[in-house]
Amino acid sequence: MLQKILRFCFIVVLIAACSEDEPEKKGLTAYDESVIEYFNEIALGFEFGSASEVTRKWKTDMKIFVGGYKQQELMTELQTIIGEINTLATDGFSASVVTDTLQSNFYIFFGSGGDYVKKFPALSTLVLSNWGLFNVFFHGSNEIYSGYMYVDTDRSNSVEEKHLLREELTQSLGLAKDSNRYPDSIFQESWTTTTEYSDIDKDLVRLLYHPSMQTGLDRSKCVEVLREIILSEK
Repeated sequence: MLQKILRFCFIVVLIAACSEDEPEKKGLTAYDESVIEYFNEIALGFEFGSASEVTRKWKTDMKIFVGGYKQQELMTELQTIIGEINTLATDGFSASVVTDTLQSNFYIFFGSGGDYVKKFPALSTLVLSNWGLFNVFFHGSNEIYSGYMYVDTDRSNSVEEKHLLREELTQSLGLAKDSNRYPDSIFQESWTTTTEYSDIDKDLVRLLYHPSMQTGLDRSKCVEVLREIILSEK
């Protein structure tokens, strides 16, 4: 009888010791939940048009050709933004500036809205009230393969130009909507002059360009995948 009691106590102690050694499983925090909610608000669909509300992103590298008035300060800012994006992306995606238009799949124009419309006449109405615009094209698989954007350097000052460049380029990644939710977010719908990513902005770019995030996911599937990614990082 004594041996059975001792053996039972040993088993209990062993189980307790194993339990202490095992890492505590953590759940999603309130911030994690807000990231998921914001991702679904920004990354599904577009502000204009009737495209379905699913995830879209580049599966090939973004090769950027810059046209118009290429002032050095804005070109330097472009390289800074590209560096931040490339650091956040972990699925193999990268962006870079190329000097040969034949090698490019994305076009950035710095100049007046009037000059931009000469290249893209269909945007004449939108240019009147927008100092920055972007357009992207995607396959039936919802993979983005090309696009173009502009920053109006005639109507904006240097800080506003940097803001517009960061916003339009980031939205061209597939984070295509605006929101009034966070004042310091680059996706803020109201006019701001934010020239840096907020923490939640960085998380949105990072999660969209995570190896586990696929194109064509609707809201419910997107929530499932985002939860899996975030929990796997804890």
